Amino acid sequence: MAGRLHGKTALITGASRGIGRAIAFAYATEGANLILNARDPARLEACAAELRAAHGVAVRAAPCDVTDRVAVAQMVAAADAGGGLDILVNNAGIHRAARFVDYTVDQLREMFETNVFGVLHITQLAIPGMIARGGGRIVNLASTAGKWGSRNQSAYNMSKHAVVGLTRCLGLELADQNIYTNAICPWIVDTDMRESFVNGHAAVAGVPAETIMTNWRNSVPIKRWIRPEEVAQLAVFLGSDEASYINGQAWTIDGGYTMI
Repeated sequence: MAGRLHGKTALITGASRGIGRAIAFAYATEGANLILNARDPARLEACAAELRAAHGVAVRAAPCDVTDRVAVAQMVAAADAGGGLDILVNNAGIHRAARFVDYTVDQLREMFETNVFGVLHITQLAIPGMIARGGGRIVNLASTAGKWGSRNQSAYNMSKHAVVGLTRCLGLELADQNIYTNAICPWIVDTDMRESFVNGHAAVAGVPAETIMTNWRNSVPIKRWIRPEEVAQLAVFLGSDEASYINGQAWTIDGGYTMI
């Protein structure tokens, strides 16, 4: 344990799998106490139990849907009552591939409820407690899709652009309260969401999923997917005192894709 987050308490959404789970384990390795959030109570508690056994840090499972503001308010209130939050990691998100003209209003609303309003609810509710504690760190998981356009996922891109925009605005609004906000913008990460991501795009384009995977992998200089642990280490840095002068930034992690 390097201890870069020793004594800190972090709330991580979408923590039961994928990037969120990797961040939880990286934070525990660095000594953080954790409040883990996801929708599936059983899967979340299993993750929490594994972390307690492996790292000996305090870990509490707080299952709820981030789109439910009442439930989120109760989760944040419990965190504040238990000593407060030093770090908030907004990781929960969903993806759906479709041509813009084919999205239904309900599908658009679902995307924004989770990817945008989920972040808005928990962040707005967590800020007063951070101010009372003298500061904190907010780490938002956005995407390279939050920095440019993409075919057949306009709703996802719009939602991630909103997260990047919020990150920059909070960087300006909260700096004088010693709360620094940054976003991480990964390219494709090797999680179970990658498979559904690729399959969704393949279905829309009418080509085999293997064709999509091969073309995308070959388009990046580092010809592989991002490992979840690589995103997690950036999240550790941004949550730590090592990033004490970094604020309002959207960090691209894409293996050099944008240099092509």
